[in-house]
Amino acid sequence: MLDCNIVVKMFRKHLWFCFAFFCILVKPSILMCQPIAESGNSMASVSSIPSHILLQDSSYSEQTTTPERIKWYTFIQNIPRDWSQWAQSSFRKDRIGDWAVVAGLTTALFVTDDITYTPSKHLFESSDRARDWSNFAAEIGDGRTQFGLAGAFAAYGFVFGDQRALRTGSQIVEVVLGAGAIIQVLKHVTGRESPFTRSSPTGIWKFFPDQIQYSKHVPAYDAFPSGHICTSMATLIVVAENYPEVKWIRPVGYLFCAVIGVGMANNGIHWYSDYPLGIFLGYSFGMIATHQEMFSVFSQGKDNPVNISLAPTISQHGAGLSLSATF
Repeated sequence: MLDCNIVVKMFRKHLWFCFAFFCILVKPSILMCQPIAESGNSMASVSSIPSHILLQDSSYSEQTTTPERIKWYTFIQNIPRDWSQWAQSSFRKDRIGDWAVVAGLTTALFVTDDITYTPSKHLFESSDRARDWSNFAAEIGDGRTQFGLAGAFAAYGFVFGDQRALRTGSQIVEVVLGAGAIIQVLKHVTGRESPFTRSSPTGIWKFFPDQIQYSKHVPAYDAFPSGHICTSMATLIVVAENYPEVKWIRPVGYLFCAVIGVGMANNGIHWYSDYPLGIFLGYSFGMIATHQEMFSVFSQGKDNPVNISLAPTISQHGAGLSLSATF
């Protein structure tokens, strides 16, 4: 039987964490400027926009046009675009160096995985305080905190008509689902054992494992790469890029990501070598979601663009998704 008191306690813990972080972040914006509503049809140059509006919506500093007006399904529309943009921007010759760094770090950490996990396991099993701290750190990265934070931004944006807050909430959900799907594909392909279920010093890799066995014994296959680190990093980048005037977001966020990583290594969910690729993917998806102006994807050249969109649809036959392409 599921203990309702435990469920309520966990919900309150994540809710208060998200609420506290959101209040600390948004309060300066409330004190310095009044919320505004963005017009989805207006076009304006940065130089013509008052400074208090620039502060309210920091994306104006990066774009020469008004950002898209956020709808409840915007994140659904954007996920296929993000996947395509990630694939096209990541697998280019000028990114070979980035992949080499990720591969090098992963290899170096893999060689030392047994050396780093053994003392972490001992600390986790011998100290109640270390065990509680490690479990809490792992819970922060399991998705509930990210979705709770997205809900806080969305609620504030809806109540006060703040498109920046709405966009931040939407983009958090977008990157968690978009990057999370890529992570799941990689987990189902690599099939690496988690430390606490290991049958070898650094965990066995079972590439393309039997999916039935995977579903029955998930920890025996889903260590690499880390989804906790990926979605935590992606969330951090989304918030930091939408609120660039709040300088403490990145250092505090990087610290939280480090705490999450150490906590999961302590309780045996992940090896340290699971993190480099997760960090790389999270950072990439965060930047893609927040800087569409940097990408020219779904394009066959400047004079022959191909635009693809995905949106919910309702008809007499039922509800679903509509995929459209314009040439």
